[in-house]
Amino acid sequence: MKFLDQTKIYLKAGDGGSGSASFRREKFIEFGGPDGGDGGNGGSIVFIADQNLNTLIDFRYQQHLKAEKGKDGQGKKKTGKTGKDLILKVPIGTQIFEEDNNTLIDDLTKPHQKIIIAKGGKGGLGNVRFKSSVNRSPRKKTNGSKGEHTCIWLQLKVIADIGIIGMPNSGKSSLLSVLTSAKPKIANYPFTTINPNLGVTTYDDKEVTLADIPGLIEGAHEGIGLGDKFLRHIERCKNILHLIDITNENLLENYSKVRKELFKYSNKLTKKREIIVFNKTDMVSEDEINKKIHIFNKKIKKKIYTISAVKRKGLINIKKALIAHVH
Repeated sequence: MKFLDQTKIYLKAGDGGSGSASFRREKFIEFGGPDGGDGGNGGSIVFIADQNLNTLIDFRYQQHLKAEKGKDGQGKKKTGKTGKDLILKVPIGTQIFEEDNNTLIDDLTKPHQKIIIAKGGKGGLGNVRFKSSVNRSPRKKTNGSKGEHTCIWLQLKVIADIGIIGMPNSGKSSLLSVLTSAKPKIANYPFTTINPNLGVTTYDDKEVTLADIPGLIEGAHEGIGLGDKFLRHIERCKNILHLIDITNENLLENYSKVRKELFKYSNKLTKKREIIVFNKTDMVSEDEINKKIHIFNKKIKKKIYTISAVKRKGLINIKKALIAHVH
């Protein structure tokens, strides 16, 4: 399924039905009088957060959405049928913005959370409503009111326990594929991943949700590379797994570049708990691994985990660390 995390849609709630200006015409009934019923209310447009969805792709091909109109009133005091509400399901983590794509309307972060975005119009009044002691046969009736209409933006921020970040081609997709049953695209070139991927890993009967965030490079917060399009997904992650290619000669420099991009986008991102992992240890000697860890620790005083995603080495330690951070 194609991933889509932002889209603009047009919404139109249903108009209310018109009231009826009807009169009784039964045989043998004198002075029948008015019996026009009210119009039905128009349907509203409701958004509901659904935990079984993970993309906004359904709105790519249907961007104009309308709720059902209310039916007109009829004789014999029959009220028109109420229009059906249009229920739109979106993934958990969807934010709803006004047309300026800046003013937040609501943030759907919990399963089954719902919000009415466009209210249906009210039904009009039938002539029976206007009967009085001085007006026994009113011909007056009212039309239903118009349903609300608006343009909105939907933005999806994936919700995960751990966000896997790092420079392009550091092995994020490979790590996700060996820790979970997810099957992201894997290839030996930068920016292989162009959409976030989600997976669930288990250890000791506990689960952790992982998100593979597309590679960040210097200037990403300004739109360079894949830009800041995916930085917002990290906001939802409780913790960060920073994956580093140990075969690179500039480990500290690459680490700092990614951290700076997080800070420039939002300093809140740099305050999240971080797990540092050196990947591709199968491509260097044991002495070189220890040397690079020693140099790295002189500047960054954090525990470092070493793995080889391709050879599936060190994965148990990573799973233990993930569980400890989340649970």
